[in-house]
Amino acid sequence: MLRRMARMQVDLPDGLYEEIKARGLPASKLLQKAVSAELRRLDLLAETDRYVADLIAEVGAPSAAQRKRAATVARRLSRRPPRQVV
Repeated sequence: MLRRMARMQVDLPDGLYEEIKARGLPASKLLQKAVSAELRRLDLLAETDRYVADLIAEVGAPSAAQRKRAATVARRLSRRPPRQVV
């Protein structure tokens, strides 16, 4: 059974279009994966926002000192090289 897919026109900058064509990449499949990844990213961000809102409702908003401490920890972690998983 063949399933018909919806069609959509997508505009790409000339350089990006030419690079896809020069490499012989399947533009449709690449765009499907990119759109799926972006939708997943947006869903995860929305879920994170819901989780944080639930935490704030449960335990209250963080104090200024707690936010400052969290920012310091995040800054330190962002400077560390990623660990190699073996």
